Amino acid sequence: MTDVTPDPLHAELLKIAQEAAHRAGELLRDGRPADLAVAATKSSPIDVVTEMDIAAEKLITGLIADRRPDDGFLGEEGSATEGTSGVRWVVDPLDGTVNYLYGLPTWAVSIAAEQDGERVAGVVVAPMRGEAYHAVLGGGAWATGAWDGERRLACRAPAPLDQALVSTGFNYVADVRAEQAEIARRLIPLVRDIRRGGSAAIDLCDVAAGRLDGYYERGLHPWDVAAGDLIAREAGAVTGGRPGERPSGDLTIAATPSVFEPLQRLLTDFGA
Repeated sequence: MTDVTPDPLHAELLKIAQEAAHRAGELLRDGRPADLAVAATKSSPIDVVTEMDIAAEKLITGLIADRRPDDGFLGEEGSATEGTSGVRWVVDPLDGTVNYLYGLPTWAVSIAAEQDGERVAGVVVAPMRGEAYHAVLGGGAWATGAWDGERRLACRAPAPLDQALVSTGFNYVADVRAEQAEIARRLIPLVRDIRRGGSAAIDLCDVAAGRLDGYYERGLHPWDVAAGDLIAREAGAVTGGRPGERPSGDLTIAATPSVFEPLQRLLTDFGA
């Protein structure tokens, strides 16, 4: 991909997203109570919301609305407004809530900005990793972390599917989880190995950073993938869903170009 000079609006949206994501990440990292409890459930009793999810989303939407009051929102914890500017923010204030609830480090703040329906900026901040990822449409994918300065991301070199490390996730609805477990059972002998991290946003960024050859999951929502999908694509990964379709709740796949098609074909054959 040839980089282009970012559109000034896209650069502005990225800067706002970075500020909001970092501030929310600090709130979640430093403000987590020792007795953190479940505040509500979503699709099932094990699909949880904590008080910190809600607080982080309020922080993010409040900051963005202060800077850009005419923009729309789509947030996991209930923020949904149309806006009049043509810009919509897609926000997951805490991706990996169960990990967060249990004190596991694999969770992130994910914020994407769309202009007229197209994703143009995305940020994923993973505070317990000390890493932050970002991309602007056409500008490549970048990250900061344990390495010096800002690092340009690139997905892994081509490899056959049987040498691919693939990540996935499981739904919180019992019958869907059972179907997903069966698909994973059939897939395991055909790949190097399978991982299950618990955060779609981080999995997508790990594909971008070359830590995974591929990732797939069923049952995701727009806020789970909006930022990570853009970051993965800007790092050279291919993303999609069922053949000929974009990533969706039916199926989301992100992988290196050599792994994407055979992985998509297998998942389709398996009925993913």
